[in-house]
Amino acid sequence: MPISEFDMFQDQQRSNWVRLRTLVTLRWFASVGQAAAIIVAVNVYGLQLEVGYAVMVIGVSVMANLFCGFVYPENKRLSEREAALWLVFDIVQLSALLFLTGGLNNPFALLMLAPVTIAATVLHLRSTVSLGVTAIALISLISRYSVPLATTQGTVLVLPELFQFGFWMALMIGVVFLAIYARQVTTEMHTMGEALVATQMALAREQKLTDLGGVVAAAAHELGTPLATIKLVSSELMEELENHPELMEDAALIRQQADRCRDILQSMGRAGKDDLQLRHAPLETVVREAAEPHMARGKLVGFHVAPTDEADLTQPTIARRPEIIHGLRNLIQNAVDFSQSEVRIDVSWSADEISVRISDDGNGFPPSVIGRIGDPYVRRRRFAEDGNRRPGYEGMGLGLFIAKTLLERSGARLTFANSRRHGHAGWAGQATGGAIVSVTWTRSAMPRIDQPRSRALGKNKPIDPWPQPKRT
Repeated sequence: MPISEFDMFQDQQRSNWVRLRTLVTLRWFASVGQAAAIIVAVNVYGLQLEVGYAVMVIGVSVMANLFCGFVYPENKRLSEREAALWLVFDIVQLSALLFLTGGLNNPFALLMLAPVTIAATVLHLRSTVSLGVTAIALISLISRYSVPLATTQGTVLVLPELFQFGFWMALMIGVVFLAIYARQVTTEMHTMGEALVATQMALAREQKLTDLGGVVAAAAHELGTPLATIKLVSSELMEELENHPELMEDAALIRQQADRCRDILQSMGRAGKDDLQLRHAPLETVVREAAEPHMARGKLVGFHVAPTDEADLTQPTIARRPEIIHGLRNLIQNAVDFSQSEVRIDVSWSADEISVRISDDGNGFPPSVIGRIGDPYVRRRRFAEDGNRRPGYEGMGLGLFIAKTLLERSGARLTFANSRRHGHAGWAGQATGGAIVSVTWTRSAMPRIDQPRSRALGKNKPIDPWPQPKRT
């Protein structure tokens, strides 16, 4: 999905995020707090306030809540326009109350930041900017025009002009800063949620493919013997029924259908059993399985398999987990996409660790994003440099995020770097040779590694076509 389409989709998803009941509940708390502040100011501190007008302003908020309670259901989700109008109403109501109680001389003017922060989390950018401009305009207005605060002795409570200017400036900065901060955090959370959903879908797809492969292998293995027996018996019947053409035709049909069953088993699988023999495989076999879809794409994919410790020459057997295969496959695909002509995959192991190193002879990772590789939807790149280095490619980092997430789920550590095979370096001294991705597991962290093979595997277990979700 292009960047502009993703941003549009993300903004559209902001609609209907907030329930009307949430804003109504917050407004009830605000109304109670405003009424309590008026009572304390008049009865405890003896301030002279326009109590009648202030009660009217608070009453408008109460009436709005009652109106919502009678007209709309409790579970109503606000549209973009409705949410913006309710937040504008809150800002205007609070501004009117501050106008009657001293303007910026009232410390509760700080509450003007609340509606703007809420808007930044639930509204589109245009609505957020409009509401922020409205808040800034009203704050500026009540900073110049307001009913002064006075005590019963007639003393007017006014902050020094410098303090008023400082408070006004702090509110201006607060409106802008909190809006940007809240929107950025909300956007990143939403982006991460979308990326995690994509990761789960990728894992489910890889699990389905892995199960399908196991079904086919198990079915072919278990039905091979009876089909061979049927074929043998039908051949013998054909020899004995040479003088009975009508029966010989039936025997030939049996043999033909047995051959057809064999061909079907080789091309597809149906509900069967999970072949326990396929749950584990040598390390090199798993890596080659991950690379297999990209072996015939016009680039040379070479393998170098060797132990790092000469004392441990036995290649480890690892679990054929879908997340491992899919994660490595994404990394290999990325290397093949951006290589010039060659991709090298180094598979090594020691007594403590297992490592897969994927390198290519391309231009490497862009220096502007190398520190953020693995984050979903990486979009900020210097086009003059990075766009020329990877022409015709408008990725957002989702593939690498999925690969990194799935491999880390299996206990791996990933590092991303550029090689110096060409002796090149970027403007900040970073290496700009081919990209290098290292995936390392400790033997203790890798799931179900080096299972004992001396004991029998046991009977194949039926595959549940509708697995029940696990409770978390």
